[in-house]
Amino acid sequence: MPDIELKNISNYICKNINLKIWDKELFVLLGSNGAGKSTLLNIVAGLIDYQGTVFFGKEKIDKLGVKNRKIGYLFQDLHLFPHLDVFSNIAYSLKIEKKLINEIKSRVEELLEMLRIESLANRYPKQLSGGEKQRVALARALAFNPEVLLLDEPLNKIDLQSSKYFRIELKQIQKKLGITTIYVTHSLKEAEEVADRIAIMHKGYIEQIGKPEEIFFSPMNENVSEFIGRPNILCCDNRINLGNGIAKVDCQGLSVVIPDDNKKVNKIALLPQDIYISEVLPPGPNINRFKGNIIDLNISNETTRIKVKVGSIILLSELPYHLFKRMNLQKGKQVFLIFKLKNIKCLS
Repeated sequence: MPDIELKNISNYICKNINLKIWDKELFVLLGSNGAGKSTLLNIVAGLIDYQGTVFFGKEKIDKLGVKNRKIGYLFQDLHLFPHLDVFSNIAYSLKIEKKLINEIKSRVEELLEMLRIESLANRYPKQLSGGEKQRVALARALAFNPEVLLLDEPLNKIDLQSSKYFRIELKQIQKKLGITTIYVTHSLKEAEEVADRIAIMHKGYIEQIGKPEEIFFSPMNENVSEFIGRPNILCCDNRINLGNGIAKVDCQGLSVVIPDDNKKVNKIALLPQDIYISEVLPPGPNINRFKGNIIDLNISNETTRIKVKVGSIILLSELPYHLFKRMNLQKGKQVFLIFKLKNIKCLS
């Protein structure tokens, strides 16, 4: 499978993009709607015009048509043929290439088994759930053994519970096949779980490229920090193993209990929405509870961000606006913060 390199790529949305995606890598383009993610995917596929150069390995492919780029593309809207059953949908590209009947049958059966949809072979798209349609569409994209796989919001049509399992399975399939893959999503959680590396896109520009932990713990600018939710990042030392899968670390004067994997912890991070704020000390064990004073409020129609000074550090908490309205929170008020243990991210 080839490396993919983009040099000075521009069009009506994308602005002078340069990046390299490694052979067999699962590379995620992450950003909000309108950032240019799907446009960049379509440039790689050769579906839209652009300036600049796209390389697959050492080969310039700018003059190659879509059919000659050896790309499997899972579109956001899936585009299954309603008049064809599952078997025929998957077999479609193989029939176009005039493969032998036995070869087509063998390949489709292999994909039906790989995606665990053997029982759906004779059904039609209207008889399938969202998750089942997604699996069929992925099987169809893989049918002709593409060298590059493009996935545009592949979990967008699936319920949350199904998407959780499918993204794990999707990564396993990608690694098993060793296929160079570009995956588009607007979900940070989704990107963190599947990506080898992530590129954050904003208004047609790539703002930062890195491994998931690099993006989360070291955002390069305001656009990246704002997109990932302005995480609270604290430096830590003096780790003490408490047993039962937890440890205690000293984080800039705060004694914080964290999930433990027996590794040294240099930093922890918590998103503002994962810091619970209360006017009174909540009941329960005195773990990850801290007293501080509100020093600033940023109120909008949807959320309220609250800066709280705890000891010598400033922490950012976030509340939905309707909850903020019920509480008597104002500058100077003493409040209590609780860190949600399961949502603490640790960096070794």
